[in-house]
Parts: sequence; C-alpha cells; structure tokens
Amino acid sequence: MGCQLNQRAYELLTQTAQAAEELRIVSEPVPGGGRLYDFGVQAEGGLAAGLALARICLADLGTCSLVAGSIAEVDWPHVLVTSDHPTDACLLSQYAGWQVSVEKFFAMGSGPIRAAAGVEELFDKLDYHESPQQAVGILETGTLPTKEIYRYFSEQTQIPPERIHLLVAPTASQAGNLQVVARSVETTLHKLFELGFDIRRIVSALGSAPLPPVAADDLTGIGRTNDAILYGARVVLWVRGDDESLAAVGPQVPACASEAYGKPFLKIFEEAGRDFYAIDPHLFSPAEVLIQNLDSGRIHRFGQRAPAILSESFGI
Repeated sequence: MGCQLNQRAYELLTQTAQAAEELRIVSEPVPGGGRLYDFGVQAEGGLAAGLALARICLADLGTCSLVAGSIAEVDWPHVLVTSDHPTDACLLSQYAGWQVSVEKFFAMGSGPIRAAAGVEELFDKLDYHESPQQAVGILETGTLPTKEIYRYFSEQTQIPPERIHLLVAPTASQAGNLQVVARSVETTLHKLFELGFDIRRIVSALGSAPLPPVAADDLTGIGRTNDAILYGARVVLWVRGDDESLAAVGPQVPACASEAYGKPFLKIFEEAGRDFYAIDPHLFSPAEVLIQNLDSGRIHRFGQRAPAILSESFGI
C-alpha cells in the first residue's frame, strides 16, 4: 500500500505522548536535537507503554495485545500481533535492521525512520523510500541519545534534527521486553525475505509469543526475548499463489531449521564467543509457522514449540 509510515507513526506517537503520565513515560525536547521519548531508561514505563511502543514500531499498521497462553501447562501471558499489511508494518517499519553506532553510543534501530534513511539493501529490493516531514525511530538501548545522535540521524535522513523523534527502551525494561517479543511476525517475514520468497504474496499475518520475565540486565533480557521467539512463537500467514513453493520453502522457515537450534539463546551466544555474527542467521525465526493458502484452501505447518527450553530460560 502507498502509506506514509513515518506520518502514521508520528500521528500515533502524538496521541501516545498526550498520555505520557498515564503510561509512565517521559516526553521532552533535547537541546540541539529533536524530541526524546523515554519508555524505560529513566522512566518507569510498563505494559501499556510496551503495547504503545510496539504499535508505533508497526507504524500503526498492526495491532498488539496481551492474551492468555501457557508454557508447559503453566498459564503464561503471550504477546499477540496481527496485521493486514505485514510487509509494510513489519519489514519496512518494525524490523530492527539499523545498527546505530556513534562513538560510544550503540543501539539497534527500528521504526519507520529506516525508510527515510534507506541505508539497508532491503529498501532497494522492496522499492520503498520516504521523505517525511517528521521521522520516528525506536532505539533498543539503555542509553539516552544526545544531540549528537539526532545529528547523526539528520545526516542519514536529510531531515532537520528538530523533526526527529526517538523512542528509547532497554531490553531489561517492561516496555522494551514487550516490544521485542512483539516481533514474531517480523522474524518470519524477514526469514522468508532472506530465503528469496515473494513476501508480497503474504496478505495477512498473526503471531503470538510468550512474554518473558523482565530481566535484571540487558544480556539476560536478550537471551529470554530471543528464546520467546525461537522456542515459543507461533505465526500464522495468509498467502496467495501456489502450494508447491510453500511446501518447498516452509521447512527452512522455523528456528529448528538451524543447526544452532536446541539450547537457550545465551548458551548459543556464549559458544559463539559473544559474537552475534558468528551465530547462524537462519536461527532467528519463530518456533512454528502455519501458512494458509487463500487460493487453494490448504494449510501448511512447519516446526513446533519447545516448552522445556522456554521453562529453563524463563526460570519457570
């Protein structure tokens, strides 16, 4: 669809900022920069803040909610995401494809600001770029951005610093923890994209993943949130087209297709020498994928969830 992702996210962000006190977030200008929205660094944040953050990541082209679920017969909350525009919401906006590194500042960048910068090859392949009036970015980090970070984004997007809006939350926070786990559909689409599948065939998507306990530090939080997706996420895709290509690509999609699969993520991370790039990239996908072909009526199912590994990771 020909939507303007940054504009959609900015409109939702404006509404969210009006409820800052209720959401326990802080919205304030950065001298020499744009506007900062603290969802969990110094601000308390919370579940409602996490849901709002996830929706903004999706450029308001999807829903996010907390629903009842279970892990190994133990009642456990799950994060449910739906979208009728999954490519735009998840790949062009939500995907954390921008590694932001400016001197000692580092963050994983997501949100529609990526479409304004277009530094990822993904945007060329999907033929999408924006020149918005206001740009919205989400940073997964425990450090609040300074004016230098806004200038960096300004240089990358050609948007004045004062028109750049950065939302920040560390993984080891309620809001940050939730918004990371709201990426079950995103990981599926990215995996299919990397496998060369025509993701424009996907017309709707739904995903759920267990909400991990909030960790005391970001490293543990990264482990738990990854495990929630790798071993606990179930994604349903509604697609058009032939069944043969679905049957061919399907076995390669779930996390179990990777040789690294089968251990809590922190153990995999340690064995890789704490180097993310030494880990098989095919690991980063959901535990289970169901594909419903709207043209043939057939259902394809691949992978399965691993509650025992989740229980170990979450300390259940």
